[in-house]
Amino acid sequence: MLQACLNGGRTRDFHPMVPYTAAELASDARKSIAAGASELHIHPRSADGLESLGPDDVAKALLAIRSNVPGTPVGLSTHWRIPPGGRARQKPIEQWQVLPDYVSVNLIEDDAAEVISLALARGIGVEAGIWSISDAERLVTLPDAKKCLRVLIEINEQDIDEGFAAAIGIISVLERGKIKLPILLHGDEKSVWPMFREAMARGYDSRIGLEDGNLLPSGKKAAGNADIVRAAVLLARAY
Repeated sequence: MLQACLNGGRTRDFHPMVPYTAAELASDARKSIAAGASELHIHPRSADGLESLGPDDVAKALLAIRSNVPGTPVGLSTHWRIPPGGRARQKPIEQWQVLPDYVSVNLIEDDAAEVISLALARGIGVEAGIWSISDAERLVTLPDAKKCLRVLIEINEQDIDEGFAAAIGIISVLERGKIKLPILLHGDEKSVWPMFREAMARGYDSRIGLEDGNLLPSGKKAAGNADIVRAAVLLARAY
């Protein structure tokens, strides 16, 4: 499975084609799915362009995307810094009327177990976000761990050797803990393409898009999300 991560918290200083509005997300969703992605990960924005968990902002983004790519699974971030931030962000999640297919929940965050339980209780799938060996060790102790949709291993290390060591350590903890969920492995900026190749070599899912990086495998700046997805599809064929 190839997931397109369309925007994250990126600004247009990072890339001029980062989508903000519901219409822009829907347009990029259509182009990215046409380019070969099979799922989507988005960060809805409010009118001021900031990330939002507000029910209206979430509904606008999801309805616009689903109108353009009906039947495509769409996931949202729940990260700690999205306003209103911290545990307070659980309240808007409780108020969602239009639900995503899944959310990503970072195990590094204090209330990860609470947000996982909240999402599952609402019938929303959960990507358990693992950044480190300690995150993996926390996940395997959670009662809801095996109810998650998948494990999302995110390698933030910019030194590639350190990134590979982190990934191998995380995978080892999951195996020892008998967590047999599907794994999505991806990197960030310098580690994007090395981790994408590693995911393909291991038969894992992966993700790609402007949330994680703005370069093609050649090092050239991508034209946008669809350009990155096309490059990933071509690279995946080698595996």
